[in-house]
Amino acid sequence: MPPLFKELTASELHAWLAPLGVSLRLARRLQAAVLKHDAFPESLPEVSDKLLAKVREKVRLPRLVRRDKVVSARDGFAKYLFQGDGPEPFEAVRIPLVHRPGEEKYIVCVSSQVGCALGCEFCATGRMGLVRDLSAWEMVDQVIRIAADSKHPVRGVVFMGMGEPMLNYDAVVRAARILSEPCGLAISAKAISLSTAGVVPGIRRFTADRLPFRLVVSLTSADPSRRRGLMPIERTYPLPELMKAIREYHGASGQRVILAWTAISGFNTREEDAIQLAELVRNLPIRLDLIDVNDATGRFLPPSPAELDSFRDALQKHLKMPVARRYSGGRDIHAACGMLAGHYQNDKH
Repeated sequence: MPPLFKELTASELHAWLAPLGVSLRLARRLQAAVLKHDAFPESLPEVSDKLLAKVREKVRLPRLVRRDKVVSARDGFAKYLFQGDGPEPFEAVRIPLVHRPGEEKYIVCVSSQVGCALGCEFCATGRMGLVRDLSAWEMVDQVIRIAADSKHPVRGVVFMGMGEPMLNYDAVVRAARILSEPCGLAISAKAISLSTAGVVPGIRRFTADRLPFRLVVSLTSADPSRRRGLMPIERTYPLPELMKAIREYHGASGQRVILAWTAISGFNTREEDAIQLAELVRNLPIRLDLIDVNDATGRFLPPSPAELDSFRDALQKHLKMPVARRYSGGRDIHAACGMLAGHYQNDKH
């Protein structure tokens, strides 16, 4: 198989092309040209057409097919439906950050799998089951395709779409490396987040690899029995084991750990939940991201403003660590956290 642009870092591309006389510097220039313009350059200064022709014959430039796009009339979130190496569609979301004039930008929420094997009760992707892993180029191209369709630059990537990134670790990390390369899309490594529902071996690999990307762990409850009821992964990697891995990550990286908390009315917004969380993370610097549950079935409901305010007061009293309310937009087009399921849209905007 010929090597694929969007699947290789510049150094890997150089290793493939060095027998043709391609230097590392030229490999970086080629990588930059292809990833930023999504096309193989017709010519490059100081490079012979003959050499470019040889390179063109040696490599392949794959592209996703965009099957659909729908934009929220409420908040401008955009959901894209793509098709890659397989027949199964998958989704990505463009998140607008346009509240600062002159600094408008987008974040892309990338899918790492079609479906997901973890089966979290409140997640539409989890109800699909796992269909297949996405390759690195399919993840990279989600960002390229969306950037090409956007009037503002893409400045961040979150691997929080369909799938569990830590169960497709090698491809996800490869994609993140390519996206952050200066000769690639040059997205700051600190603006790239990998999320996990608590796959301990993946967290330990992430720690051992000393990667510069952000780690986000979806917790949702500090009570093992309550967490187990919604997140079956608790049976495989129980909270004591998960927290040990998280503490190891903090010890190795020195980074404040980001814990995501899917807020569900009547389930995990009690003062008792705040007390349990404070005990679980004692002496561990964290930031808690509160995210309203989004469940199209209506089984799980987000907390009311009063319920959420009460919970935040309890967190301030007992947890005494930073708490952020993360807005999960695009709910009207099923683009919000937990709603991606690879469906075609009937209404296009």
